[in-house]
Amino acid sequence: MPFTPVKPEKLSSAVIDQIELLILRGILRPGERLPSERELSERMGVSRPSLREAIATLQDRGLVETKAGAGIFVTEFLGSAFSEALTQLFANHDEAVFDYLSFRRDMEGLAAERAAKHGSDTDLEVIQKIYDKMCAVHSKRNPADEAHLDADFHLAIIEASHNVIMLHMMRSMYQLLREGVFYNRTIMFRQRTTRDQLLEQHKRINDALQAREPAEARKAVQDHLSFVEESLESNRKTEQHEVIAKQRLEREHNR
Repeated sequence: MPFTPVKPEKLSSAVIDQIELLILRGILRPGERLPSERELSERMGVSRPSLREAIATLQDRGLVETKAGAGIFVTEFLGSAFSEALTQLFANHDEAVFDYLSFRRDMEGLAAERAAKHGSDTDLEVIQKIYDKMCAVHSKRNPADEAHLDADFHLAIIEASHNVIMLHMMRSMYQLLREGVFYNRTIMFRQRTTRDQLLEQHKRINDALQAREPAEARKAVQDHLSFVEESLESNRKTEQHEVIAKQRLEREHNR
């Protein structure tokens, strides 16, 4: 973690400012454990009393929490922007699924464009490494691993966009996706043809980012999410037809 020594005046305030910025910029994530008190005080160049004072203030602000015997953690609640009732509402209505994908298409297209323009070399290296992992996992045909890396890949692009509002909002959206609120992502990675298409789409996105081509990166992301939407719609129709066919057979059997 990129903690740096702080200036001697108002030590606790300087510590607070630095940790707040790390949380704001998404470098410290919800649920992430901070270094031990000893290590943190050494890396930031402050005394333990000053550090404790800063941590107490951050706790009062709801940004960190201390767990007995475990350490100091970024508050988990920072990763959730939706109430439990609203989350359940999303899960119960298909309309939310397609609005979610439409929203992602707009926001992530913009994020990819910004990442190609403003992402650092380190940002692009992170995206490349995740893509390389996606290629390696693809040959093993593990839908759960592919779905997990898919989310990591898209979130890395959002992080590379360097827009803190977009980052925290989309992290919250992806948390719902990981929990299966909108749809089961692993289903999309079970069919070989779809899996191959998804990997090729991610390759196109990554290639555009690495070449720093903003317009192509945006289009590649938008085309990818349009494909996801079309695939989900096709799966829904197939499921509906199967249900209707099953009901028809049951009626004929009961005659």
